[in-house]
Amino acid sequence: MASACALLLNRYDEAGPVNIGCGEDLPISELASLVREVTDYQGQITWDTTKPDGTPRKLLDVTRLTELGFKPAVELRDGIAATYEWWLNQH
Repeated sequence: MASACALLLNRYDEAGPVNIGCGEDLPISELASLVREVTDYQGQITWDTTKPDGTPRKLLDVTRLTELGFKPAVELRDGIAATYEWWLNQH
């Protein structure tokens, strides 16, 4: 996020908002499975099907940002792993 903001401060001078993201969508079930894998969680993931299943798509249009050459520096899996490792070291 910080690198995207720095890029925008230095190279963007247009009107309107700019979405910051990776340009990829990920279902919550895949995200939960990824967190489970990274953390080696052995329990069961249970979905409450009596509740709404959330927003079908959350993908932002990151065209303005990618046209400036932005690419995320950290892949999602690596970011989750690094955050989890940090958390383990704090506790």
